[in-house]
Amino acid sequence: MGYIRHVVCAMSGGVDSSVAALLLKRRGYSVTGVFMKNWDSLDEMGVCTTERDCEDAYRVCQTLDIPFHQVSYVKEYWHEVFSKLLKEYERGRTPNPDILCNKHIKFNHFHKYAVKTLGADAMATGHYAMTSQEDEEVFQQTPSKKNAARLYKGADLLKDQTFFLSQIPQDALRQTMFPLAGLTKDFVKKMAAEAGFHHVLKKKESMGICFIGERNFENFILEYLEPKPGNFVSIEDGTVKGTHKGWFTLTLGQRARIGGQRDPWFVVDKDTDTGDVFVAPTTNHPALFRDTVRTDRFHWVTFDPPPELVKTQMMECHFRFIHQMPLTPCTVTLNMNGSVWITLSQPVRALTPGQFAVLYKGDECLGSGKIVQLGPSEYTLQRGRERLVTPAHHKEPPTPEPAT
Repeated sequence: MGYIRHVVCAMSGGVDSSVAALLLKRRGYSVTGVFMKNWDSLDEMGVCTTERDCEDAYRVCQTLDIPFHQVSYVKEYWHEVFSKLLKEYERGRTPNPDILCNKHIKFNHFHKYAVKTLGADAMATGHYAMTSQEDEEVFQQTPSKKNAARLYKGADLLKDQTFFLSQIPQDALRQTMFPLAGLTKDFVKKMAAEAGFHHVLKKKESMGICFIGERNFENFILEYLEPKPGNFVSIEDGTVKGTHKGWFTLTLGQRARIGGQRDPWFVVDKDTDTGDVFVAPTTNHPALFRDTVRTDRFHWVTFDPPPELVKTQMMECHFRFIHQMPLTPCTVTLNMNGSVWITLSQPVRALTPGQFAVLYKGDECLGSGKIVQLGPSEYTLQRGRERLVTPAHHKEPPTPEPAT
């Protein structure tokens, strides 16, 4: 009798990870289900569904007759994800907790736990994504640089989750299986129904902060950061339109809730030194559109930058900074320190520092880098052009200088 490979499957209590475990068992693997607890529900006032999710994951494992474990990464999540999130908000940025959670928790701590503690030959998750590896290659323990695992979009492009996986390390990706790679969400639901997983089929899709859930963001963040009131300031004429409780409660592009203002205003910039949040009177105001960003050191999924980028320092590919936003053609320039400049083929609304610039070449997700600098907005460029043609004697009303 041949050796049976042991695969540890991350179980969230949802339909996707449940079907992932089902598929692994049908393929003949020895499967262990593990539920991760990454948020302590006693720490905050919001509703937490951790206990119910754990119970749902346990019921699936019972149905499949596979071992079930729980593991807690509450401390790790706090120190490596959530505390970093708070610092980013204080700097005026808008971080992405789901990408950071995958990088630091699922594909670092959980990966090590699966392989070293539980003795797994590989780990698996219910993500809609695929890799360049065949199943047997996942179990090879001596990979070379030549066969680095590549990350590709899954078959269901509407559910593709490579955006959230764009920071995961190569060593973890080489030992990861995505059983849902070739399936659509509808087919996954059908499989869950046939398997009797009715308790997970009834659940809503998870849409909130990773492991924290859906809730009022302003109320939630003010549980952890002291209010720092400031002014809403018009980007056009510098007049004060109202006040806010802290720039970290707001992100670029969102509608600003300003008391006494009949017409909607939208956040276009923030100044963390003065506490001013700049606003514009329309959702598609030119102050919201830019076509250039710079990232910090870029994380390439295959570890090394693409050869064409190394050779010429420039490369054509596609960009997104929000999950499921349309891909935008771009030109990437590699800097000496490993960061990149990304120039888009057309201006994009509400490019936001702290979010991740994720790059694609065809169906391949190349990796991502955190946006740390924005180029000038269309509004700034327009005003610059106007100044060039305005007669010297004509004085313009003062306009606040954007912080970014």
